[in-house]
Amino acid sequence: MIIVNLDVMMAKRKISLNELSSIVGITTANLSILKTGKAKAIRFVTLDAICKALDCTPGDILEYKADNL
Repeated sequence: MIIVNLDVMMAKRKISLNELSSIVGITTANLSILKTGKAKAIRFVTLDAICKALDCTPGDILEYKADNL
């Protein structure tokens, strides 16, 4: 399972959804879908832009947890 920690990084950087949306160049709706973990995919260019805007790495935003079967 992939956990999205975008909200955590945004809080650490004290940046709003609207501000990040403007910087990254994607809609607040799409960013919100990503932030809430409902996204099924993310483009590398989008991930790159988010990482640049938040001064972080993809590992700060995306976390892997094994499913307990």
